[in-house]
Amino acid sequence: MNFAKKCANLKLLLHVSTAYVSGEKPGLMLETPYRLGESLNGTNGLDIYEERRIVEDKLKELKSNNNANDKSIKLAMKDLGMQRSNHYGWPNTYVFTKALGEMVISHLKGDMPLVILRPTIITSTFKEPIPGWVEGIRTIDSLALGYGKGQLTCFLGNPDAVYDVVPADMVVNAMIAAMAAHANQTGSETIYHVGSSVSNPVKFSRIQGCGYRYFAEHPLIGKDGKPIIVGEVTVLNSMASFHRYISLRYLLPLKVCPFNLFFMSLPFVRTST
Repeated sequence: MNFAKKCANLKLLLHVSTAYVSGEKPGLMLETPYRLGESLNGTNGLDIYEERRIVEDKLKELKSNNNANDKSIKLAMKDLGMQRSNHYGWPNTYVFTKALGEMVISHLKGDMPLVILRPTIITSTFKEPIPGWVEGIRTIDSLALGYGKGQLTCFLGNPDAVYDVVPADMVVNAMIAAMAAHANQTGSETIYHVGSSVSNPVKFSRIQGCGYRYFAEHPLIGKDGKPIIVGEVTVLNSMASFHRYISLRYLLPLKVCPFNLFFMSLPFVRTST
């Protein structure tokens, strides 16, 4: 922000956040700003500097423990992040820190025109530079890649649920349009949600079908040089069905396996009759 203020010809600052700073709640998500100290669930006492102190103290404590390794420290810090996020109403550390970022930028902007863009799940491009272009593997891309490799056989969710996805080039177009519309508006602060759920909803069942048809026609190639054949994903709509699936597909074979290995290792003596 200090750097932006030093740019003599700066007409506007655009900050890309995420629509999920609004949390998990039904109904219309209004494009309202977050102010310093404001939490999602109304809990008082949110202080960015205090949150930073808590994180630094916890990390220092963990590193001073001779029994702690990098993995245990990483897990402990993740747990702390989730605890602090949930305490103030946000579902995870990612959206919590995104909301904190909005607060800081809004607080420090002064008279600078500010646009905050909150996209939903960004996917590959629709048209530009070419249809389907994507750089890097993140969010929903990792699920598609895991499925194409034959590693994703089940998914916990509602097949009729709407997955709010938006192509990357449409997000970029929204950024350009917002900059053109609000440049040189001294002191203004505008927020835009960029998504598809209202105008063009996409259900998980449709994403599932598209993924199956695509990888059936264009399979990935495995390490053995052969095409990877994928089946349709088993959709599980409850934790109970998920636990049953895992038990039958993975846990039960693991329990049976030691007995098979035991009998296979027994010496057999052939006798004549």
